[in-house]
Amino acid sequence: MIHRPRRLRKTAISREMVAETRLSKDMFIYPYFVVEGKNIVHPIDAMPGVNHFSIDELIKDVEKGLKLGINKILLFGVGEQKTEDASSSFSNNSIIVKAVKALKDKFGESLYVITDVCVCAYTTHGHCGIIHDDYVHNDSSVEVLAKMALSHAQAGADMVAPSDMMDGRIGAMRSLLDKKGFENTAIMSYSIKYASAYYGPFREAADSAPQKGDRKSYQMDFRNGNESMTEGLLDESEGADVLMVKPALAYMDVIFNLRQHTLLPIACYNVSGEYSMVKAAAAKGWIDEQKIVMENMYAFARAGANLIITYHTKDILEKGWI
Repeated sequence: MIHRPRRLRKTAISREMVAETRLSKDMFIYPYFVVEGKNIVHPIDAMPGVNHFSIDELIKDVEKGLKLGINKILLFGVGEQKTEDASSSFSNNSIIVKAVKALKDKFGESLYVITDVCVCAYTTHGHCGIIHDDYVHNDSSVEVLAKMALSHAQAGADMVAPSDMMDGRIGAMRSLLDKKGFENTAIMSYSIKYASAYYGPFREAADSAPQKGDRKSYQMDFRNGNESMTEGLLDESEGADVLMVKPALAYMDVIFNLRQHTLLPIACYNVSGEYSMVKAAAAKGWIDEQKIVMENMYAFARAGANLIITYHTKDILEKGWI
């Protein structure tokens, strides 16, 4: 035989030498859930190893993470006042605004702070926009979301990450941020976000479950692949700096397809349900957690992701899995 592909698989050194996909700690983004109060580190039952943090405890945990190489974080606010118009979402005194200010005061440019921009945790109904006549109204929702992004930028956020899936929100945010002098604040768009059952544990963590109905009128139908390219390329044309696919594990074909259509960096979100399933199976001894986690991470990168948002980040870096 002339062709023997196994020749280059013979030893660990040869396998490493020809590995096509590489991971580095710089690819990982760690999500945090922030609450009001002091001295709070409250475990989230549905997500083992993940906690709610008050700002003082958040600073302590972030400092530990920086020593491991976790220098990019994504913030979610929890426990804000819920109203029909989501007015607390863009308050200059919101928990996220206060957290961003505290983090940037403490860590400066050594920490890259990304903020989630969505109103689901700030509305009485739990939807990602403003409801008119039992329907999430697009344009009035976009106006609120742009204000929310601006409040985060004014606090010092390096990047805002809109996760709402309203049409035109990237253009509106880019326009408002630029108008107000925040042209250097980046936007990582949840460009391709599916209406997925994988979000269950997150909705407990963020207290953001819809009180009525579902989110299928604005998040994508998981049966659709071609439509995802429309969503991604629209966000690129409106000024997004990074495009995201969410969830990741069941949508690697979408990550791969998007990679063929854009030169922008691509992020994927290894979401709460994907995380919790691995943790639950590992706790039962049914799987090898490290091997499963790292197989998933390499698969995301192989599909085309440049950035991976995952709750596994701490384990990966703390335990030396890469």
